[in-house]
Amino acid sequence: MSIPRAIGLVAALLAGGAVASVAAQHGSPSAAPPWTRGAVCYEVFVRSFFDSNGDGVGDLNGLIAKLEYIDKLGADCIWLMPVAASPSYHGYDVSDYYRVEPAYGTNDDFKRLVAEAHRRGIVVLVDMVLNHSSSEHPYFQAALRDTTSPYRAWYRFARTSPGKDWHRSPVRDEYYYGLFWSGMPDLNYQTPAVREEAKKIATFWLRDMDVDGFRLDAIPYLVEEGACLMGCPGTHTFLHEYAAHIDSVKPGAYTVGEAWGSIDQMLPYYPDQLTAYFGFELSDSLLSAVRSGSAAGLLSGFLRLQDTLPAYRWAPFLTNHDQTRAMTQLKGDVARARLAATLLLTLPGLPFLYYGEEIGMTGDKPDPRLRTPMQWNAGPGLGFTSGKAWESAQPDSLTTTVAVQDADSGSLLNLYRRLIHLRKTDEALATGTLVPLTASSPHVAAYLRRSGDHEVLVVANLDAAPVSGVAIGSQPGVVPPGRYAARNLMGRASGAMLRVGPDGRIMSYVPRARIGSREFLVLDLTRAGQ
Repeated sequence: MSIPRAIGLVAALLAGGAVASVAAQHGSPSAAPPWTRGAVCYEVFVRSFFDSNGDGVGDLNGLIAKLEYIDKLGADCIWLMPVAASPSYHGYDVSDYYRVEPAYGTNDDFKRLVAEAHRRGIVVLVDMVLNHSSSEHPYFQAALRDTTSPYRAWYRFARTSPGKDWHRSPVRDEYYYGLFWSGMPDLNYQTPAVREEAKKIATFWLRDMDVDGFRLDAIPYLVEEGACLMGCPGTHTFLHEYAAHIDSVKPGAYTVGEAWGSIDQMLPYYPDQLTAYFGFELSDSLLSAVRSGSAAGLLSGFLRLQDTLPAYRWAPFLTNHDQTRAMTQLKGDVARARLAATLLLTLPGLPFLYYGEEIGMTGDKPDPRLRTPMQWNAGPGLGFTSGKAWESAQPDSLTTTVAVQDADSGSLLNLYRRLIHLRKTDEALATGTLVPLTASSPHVAAYLRRSGDHEVLVVANLDAAPVSGVAIGSQPGVVPPGRYAARNLMGRASGAMLRVGPDGRIMSYVPRARIGSREFLVLDLTRAGQ
């Protein structure tokens, strides 16, 4: 489906007109769930979060014990990486979709977790792996060993290898298809029984386990059609069907899909398939701006998505469990990490935050090193376990901890807390339109978030050197004429008085004579006399 960008974006924004969304034009999932207003979601790898029984593996009871931390952080939802039974540490090869991984606990433990999260007002999303099962799943084992099994049609087999991603059977002279790994044979969604089972699994987690929605793994690969292996028409047909089923079981359930790639590659999955998708292009542009010190290109993806879809339907982030951690990409520079956090949490969308990012945890490939235990304190086992952790800690684990940063009002952790709570309580940051501004320095990012007659101005110096006399400007009609006090919402020195001319244009506004190295201002604009 082609989703053309509306002409005259900036003019429409500056005029204060509502931009017609694709969802409004063509139909969409249910209206925005109330919890998504100004919300932030927190991604948790249960194995690495907190171990309650000393076996070195994080578990559900441990996560229950740490819900207070997540609540204090301000997260409105948690996304749990796979929690269903699996032979692998990561859980992305499921062997039983109806049973919690025994190392994490029981189904009853999971139900207690959901109840405790809901008691705190925290929504629970779980990772749903639809593209493939584990090679140890009983259905695949039956298909592998018995050519007359009804489960043969649940997977794809061939007498000779058609090429890449086909794996030799350990049982007979044939091959089976598994895009990601031989231990993850792809399910065949052209078989009606597979589609029905996927819906049955969704019903189980929504009704019996009371989750609030799903993160859908690797969705472009669900249906293969001839030479088409990614983003095929059948995939979109199934996702439409699957989304309708979820909404029929639990209206308002939230689904967010992993469709890795640019915005152009992401947009065909709207308007009436899953609720939302991750903005990989947004992540790239945000981290690139912070690394390079250049504001060029920072806002283009956010503006394009804003022009196309409601903010709750796209999810920006810095990094996730498959990517080099943000602090490692930023070469350990805390000032850059603070900038990245500020940009992420003052721009629109529904942002996701990977566990440990809020304290600046490091990590690089291979994958287990991206998913190391949470660094709670500098004591034995990092406060994560009383035993030997399933994976060794990072080199900075004794200095980069929750305990140290909790006690430091100026820490990265406390910055995240302030920004997340501000995003919920300030209407402009919670729901406001993004309006791009100009800056006289290429190193300075400047934009407004505007809701009704309320504006927040964000100015960030992305460079390592201070900048002086930087002037901010705009097109006409951005702010009603008048004089505005610029109060810094982050508790630092406020900005200079802003004067807006009769045409509503910001002209040569210098918020501060000097903006320090990688310093940011989050300024609430209040009209004088109000």
